[in-house]
Amino acid sequence: MSTATLNGLRDYLYDTLSPANLIWLGKQLTEYGYMQEKPQKPYTKEELKARIELSERQFAEGKYQDFDEAMDELEKA
Repeated sequence: MSTATLNGLRDYLYDTLSPANLIWLGKQLTEYGYMQEKPQKPYTKEELKARIELSERQFAEGKYQDFDEAMDELEKA
């Protein structure tokens, strides 16, 4: 769902629900989100070093995005 769609839904709910209902809905959505999350295992030092080396290599090759490009990509997803 796009950011614009989510913002529209949020604004609709702000105008429609009472503060108490907004609080209840927020708690329900938060709990649901945590239930859907898979626990992440921490990276090992070797994994972190490999990720840093890859990032540095890609940067040296000019394969990177600036902030605006990254935000545009996130909004399209």
